[in-house]
Amino acid sequence: MSENEKPAEKTQERRRMVRLPTGGTAAGRSVGTKIKTAKDKRPSSQAWIKRQLTDKWSERARAEGWRSRAAFKLIEIDNRFNLIKKGSRVIDLGAAPGGWVQVCLDRGAQEVAGVDLLMIEPIPGAHLIQADFTEPGVDQQLIDALGGRPDLVLSDMAHNTIGHRQTDHLKIIALIEIAADFAIRTLKPGGNFVSKNFQGGDAGGVLARLREEFETVKYFKPESSRKDSAEVFLVALNKK
Repeated sequence: MSENEKPAEKTQERRRMVRLPTGGTAAGRSVGTKIKTAKDKRPSSQAWIKRQLTDKWSERARAEGWRSRAAFKLIEIDNRFNLIKKGSRVIDLGAAPGGWVQVCLDRGAQEVAGVDLLMIEPIPGAHLIQADFTEPGVDQQLIDALGGRPDLVLSDMAHNTIGHRQTDHLKIIALIEIAADFAIRTLKPGGNFVSKNFQGGDAGGVLARLREEFETVKYFKPESSRKDSAEVFLVALNKK
C-alpha cells in the first residue's frame, strides 16, 4: 500500500464508527410524554425512563419547553464562556432531539443548522438535516444552509457503546477528531468549538491540534451533567 492510500483508509475506518442507533428515535432522546410508555420495555430501558421522569433537570426541561435536559448543559457552558453571540451562525453536530438548537436560537443566533442520524422534529428558524455527518457532502450542506462559515460549532455526537472499553474509547475519540477537524476547517477566525468527551479518555492528539488552532482549550463539566457520568465537554475558544 502506498503512503497516499493511508489517509483514505483512515477516513473510511472513522466512517464505520458512526452508525444509526439500533431502534433509536428522536423521541427516545427527549423528555417528552412518549417516554412514559414503559411497560413493554426491557428492565434497563424502564430504569432509564424512571430516571428521566424523576430527574430534576428533565422535569425542568419539560416545564420550560426544552426538548431535552441537555439544553441546560449548553446553557451552563454558554453562561461560562459566552459562546452564542447575537446574530451568529451555529452548527450543531448530533443535534437530535434539538435542545441545543433551541438554546442557540433563544440566545440570539441568527442562523442555526443541525444534523443527526435520527430525524429531528422541525424547529422554527433552524435548518435540520437527517444524515450521517461523516458522509461526503453533508458538511457542505450545513455550510450552505447557514449561508456562510460558522461562528460556533457544537458537537454532542455519541455512539452506541458495545461494552468493550478500548473499542468504545476509540469510537469516542474518532467522533471528537471528526468534529474538531470540521471546526478547524470551517470556523471563522475567533470562532469557538465545543465537543462532548469523557473523563479518563485520552484525547491527547486532539488536544494538541486544538491548542495549535485555538487561543484557549479547556474542559468543563456542567452541573446538569449527571454526577455519576464521566461526561465532560471540551471547549476551544478563539480560533486563530
